[in-house]
Parts: sequence; C-alpha cells; structure tokens
Amino acid sequence: MATGSERRLAAACPCESGDAYSKCCRPFHLRVEVPTTACQLMRSRYAAYAKGLVPYLEYSWHPDHRPSGLDLDTAQRWTGLRIIECTGGEAEDATGTVEFIAEYVIGDQAGSVHEVSRFERVDGRWVYTEPAVPA
Repeated sequence: MATGSERRLAAACPCESGDAYSKCCRPFHLRVEVPTTACQLMRSRYAAYAKGLVPYLEYSWHPDHRPSGLDLDTAQRWTGLRIIECTGGEAEDATGTVEFIAEYVIGDQAGSVHEVSRFERVDGRWVYTEPAVPA
C-alpha cells in the first residue's frame, strides 16, 4: 500500500500536463532540472502558485522585474490552467510568449487570469519577465 507521500508524488501535476507531479514540475521546483521551453516554465510557475512555492516563483522571475516581496493569498485556490498559445520560447530561442488562462477560487467566488506573458533566457535558463500585453 502506498504511503501518503508516495500518493502525493504520484498525484497529477497541478499544471494539467497529464503527468504525475513527481515527473513533471517537481524537478523544476526542486531545481534539479530547468525548463527547456518558455511553455514548460509557465506550467511550472502555475504549479508553484498552486502549491504556494514562493521561492521558486521568485527564482523563476527575471531579476529586473521581480517584485521585492511576494505574498500569496492563502485563501486563493488555483483550479485550472489552459495554455492558449506558445510563441517562440523553444530550446533554441532567446525569448518567447505564452498566452494562458489560469482559473482560481477564493471562498465561493471563481475567477481567472488571462495573460500573454513574456519570457527570456537569462544565464541559460528561462525566466518570466512581465505581461507582454493585456489579454
């Protein structure tokens, strides 16, 4: 019979890739691997929001755009991610954009964030810079 920690690792990744968290975003969150595309980084950042992993969010944010402090609303529960389009952001690219819709619930109120995010490579790894344009 699986232990509680084994079940959590086998659970589906919050980024909705269809893979287990242990094989999807967890290696990025632990910094044992780095995302090879901007889309992978976007998914790993969403999963970090869902899991409340502020250190990873700060690490994956461009240093020139990173907020000085990041406080997540513990009442906010992230409930779904839909990637609409990834432009550029492949392993050989220097920049890319990802359009996405991230859904959440606070109390009994549902909401969503629709954004086109810009990503760049800094020191060989993808980082989030800022919204490219309001979606």
